[in-house]
Amino acid sequence: MGFSAAARLFVVCGALLAAAATLGCHQIPKGRAAVDAVRFRGVHEVSKSDLSKKIATAPSPEFLGLFEGIVYDYSLFDPYVLQKDLERVERYYRARGYYQARARAGRVVYTSDDHVRVYVVVEEGPPVLVGDIRVEGIDTLPEGVRRHVLRALGAAGLRKGVPFDEDHFAEAEWHILHALQDDAYAYAKVDRRAYVDLPDHTVTAVFSVTPDLPSTFGPITIEGLGSLPEDPVRRALDMRQGERFSATALDYAQQAVLDLGVFTSVAVVPERSEPPPLDRAVPITVRVTPTRLHTVRLGGGLELDVIKTDLHLLAGWTDNNLFGGMRRFDVDFRPGVALYPTRLPNLQSPTDLLPEERFRAQISQPGFLEARTNGYLRGDFDIYPLLITSNLPPGAPVIGYREARAALGLNRVFWKLYADLSYDVQFNSPFAYVGLLEPDLRTALISYVDLRTTLDFRDSDVEPHKGVFLLNDLQFAGGPLGGEPEDVRIQPEGRAYLPLGSATLALRAGTGLLFPANYGGSLAQAPPGQAPPGVDRATYVRDLQLVYFRGFFSGGPTSNRGYPVYGVGPHGVVPFLLPNVSQQIYSQCLPGTPGATTNPSCVQPLGGLTMWMASAEVRFPLSSDFAEVTFCDSSDVEAKTADYQLSPHLSCGAGIRYKTPVGPLRLDVAYRIPGLNPAPGDPDYPGDILGLPIGVAFGIGEAF
Repeated sequence: MGFSAAARLFVVCGALLAAAATLGCHQIPKGRAAVDAVRFRGVHEVSKSDLSKKIATAPSPEFLGLFEGIVYDYSLFDPYVLQKDLERVERYYRARGYYQARARAGRVVYTSDDHVRVYVVVEEGPPVLVGDIRVEGIDTLPEGVRRHVLRALGAAGLRKGVPFDEDHFAEAEWHILHALQDDAYAYAKVDRRAYVDLPDHTVTAVFSVTPDLPSTFGPITIEGLGSLPEDPVRRALDMRQGERFSATALDYAQQAVLDLGVFTSVAVVPERSEPPPLDRAVPITVRVTPTRLHTVRLGGGLELDVIKTDLHLLAGWTDNNLFGGMRRFDVDFRPGVALYPTRLPNLQSPTDLLPEERFRAQISQPGFLEARTNGYLRGDFDIYPLLITSNLPPGAPVIGYREARAALGLNRVFWKLYADLSYDVQFNSPFAYVGLLEPDLRTALISYVDLRTTLDFRDSDVEPHKGVFLLNDLQFAGGPLGGEPEDVRIQPEGRAYLPLGSATLALRAGTGLLFPANYGGSLAQAPPGQAPPGVDRATYVRDLQLVYFRGFFSGGPTSNRGYPVYGVGPHGVVPFLLPNVSQQIYSQCLPGTPGATTNPSCVQPLGGLTMWMASAEVRFPLSSDFAEVTFCDSSDVEAKTADYQLSPHLSCGAGIRYKTPVGPLRLDVAYRIPGLNPAPGDPDYPGDILGLPIGVAFGIGEAF
């Protein structure tokens, strides 16, 4: 007697809860009460979630958003703490311009002997609005400086006719001072005053400027280098004594020294004296803390998913000052073995051990060509099996590649923009781990120019809470550069992070377009995976191989989590992955052949020329170490260029995060929504786990 999908899901959830219970069930101390909820009444003009973060009384954290007292301690009710919280609420309102706001505890409701709900009632009162904004003391400054100051004031959040916000008031002062210092007035001072008229409910904001005289950079001193050379740091600073003082130049200089990758901290500090010197020269002190110059990395790991299982070791070496000059040299070697065909969910015993290795060496030269441009030379040599599906039947050949790559490039940071331009050459030689090698499968030589750019406005690159991140990868392959494929490949992507109180709404959307000039025609002219009439087998195999290297795939931990890697997109005949290369096997996969769409030999991932993806994720912090996420992923890959189809492959699910120094350790489970995904029996159906249409993703770092 079998179990339904719902029953199996119930069993899985039960197992998760049992595991959580073993981590710790907490008790409420006798005579105390746990806080189940904190609710606000009468709050309309400010964010309730922001208020919640300002008070100490908080609801008990819930494991998986459902269960109190499991894994996390209860939050206990304290009436004295609540009284202080009411004062904090009133102070928060005052800072937002509501000077007459009053907060009181409406009710403390016991839902049982040891559980309470707290209701806080707020009487907001009328706001105090910004009436007039004056900047005094700039009349004698040059016209360009005055305009700069007024533009800086406009960039702040202080506006006439809106509630007076203390944070915006302080922000405006900073913008004015920074604008003056950017125009060489290093010793300028700005005082802010607010005149509140409570009967009229208005406030006048006044900024008094004492500009002093224009300044220059004085002597530049670097401290904390130890045995490191000074010249590369001075070159990265790109500042000279006697040059016009600029606050923005100091910010850029600090980031440029950090980008050398040799220091754990850098501070570029202008040493302003009182009274100012007669020449108005500002000495600059650069304080650095070097990182370790030499690092050895040793470790190992296990990769286990629905595609493959492998065991590997890792050895690496970094020298941050190779031959002096702060050149960075990295070398990494990862030998391993793939256990074939062991994989989730069946974990069958391996019949073959497939040796594999990945080797990379890179040397980087700071200050190449100009002060803040880095040059690099990188080389890779990899040997790996081409395992892209779980559908290969017993006896299928296992194809591998020897891959050599070299790249020569430059990268630079321009404010928030990072640009990397490189010339890459790639050489791929196929061989057979198991079985016979397809006779039409040839060595591929690929060369291309690659321009990668990012524009980063996030508040953090590890755990972003707000901001925008834009990236693009543009490649030109072949032609005068040499190599077999000729194409243009572009892959833009945008990400946005919106704060929802302590939670974060993360959004992502991207696309990929490949425009091949001398290959791919046999894929676009026929149903997925079927060589069209008049196209010979060798051409079809060549097109498939080049699309594997240049085309797009979707699915996996950083893409669509309801699918395995390579799982989303067209599927069909891949001759070099068939059990043998006989015409009889090939003919079984032709269109109209009974069972062709369900024959495992006929439904391998093909890749495509058009890709799009979209994701939405809400991240809820549970404690200082744990967080919970709820997400939906959607994506599609099509065989033709600029061919966008409404095939959403929508999968939604939840996950758990554990914070580590290198990023969150995450586990996600995604459920493929019925009706919006391939059904069992379709060529691109990815299979089940525990009889359920789900995908499991495990990794380090957020999905995006």
